[in-house]
Amino acid sequence: MAGAKKSWIAQLLQFDRDRDTFVSPQAQVFGNEPRLFGGLIAAQALGAAGATVDPVKLPQSLHLYFVRGGVYGVAVEFQVERTRDGRSFDTRRVTAVQNGAVILEMIASFHLPEPGADRHPPPVVTVGLEDAVAKDPSIDFADYFEIRTMPDDTSEFAIPPFWIRTRDEIEDDPLVRSCVLAFMSDFGPVPVARPPELPADGFAASLDHSVWFHRAFDPHQWHRYDVDPVNNSDSRGLVRGSLYNTDRTLIATTSQEALWRS
Repeated sequence: MAGAKKSWIAQLLQFDRDRDTFVSPQAQVFGNEPRLFGGLIAAQALGAAGATVDPVKLPQSLHLYFVRGGVYGVAVEFQVERTRDGRSFDTRRVTAVQNGAVILEMIASFHLPEPGADRHPPPVVTVGLEDAVAKDPSIDFADYFEIRTMPDDTSEFAIPPFWIRTRDEIEDDPLVRSCVLAFMSDFGPVPVARPPELPADGFAASLDHSVWFHRAFDPHQWHRYDVDPVNNSDSRGLVRGSLYNTDRTLIATTSQEALWRS
């Protein structure tokens, strides 16, 4: 509808654009924490990359490094490099810069949908929606989502597995909705990456993050986010995540490595 208010994620994707350089002033008004939420920068980087791609090609995957922590109150510049435009796939590299320093590097791929096999192994149901309980975690931007966790999750965060959906209406745009998925995929991995012998209040930071977009994502529907530990070594914890809808269909796969120090 003309003149309708944009959703919170669409507002975050409103850039001041000069060719393939995108500046986001929204970082000045969102969030109350001292360090930028990684999911925010991931979503904006994907949005900037997608703005240089034919809309018929949809996000296929992203792989990024959190080079250094960003801060709120300072605009972020996203520099997009058109690495390749192909018949089926487009590749983009995005460098996010704040205060003259690189805070994120990302490679993203976009794919023209095509027919093929459509299957995945059946998931193990870790927690049913009817068994999960509402939670208001102490996470940046969590107010934009409804979250239900395991009844025994007494942490200040949301420890996977949990159920999640947006509270507000999101535009029916595949890129915008993929950015929502990228945004919320950063909820949960860091706590799971913690080795059990380290205290929960130790120093933690996301190092890198990946998302594979398998199927269309409807942010208004409940999705279960499972995150499993894979490895701990050299003060780093690796986890793998899976996002399922209520039909037990795999929507996306994620991975992240986090730094944990006592």
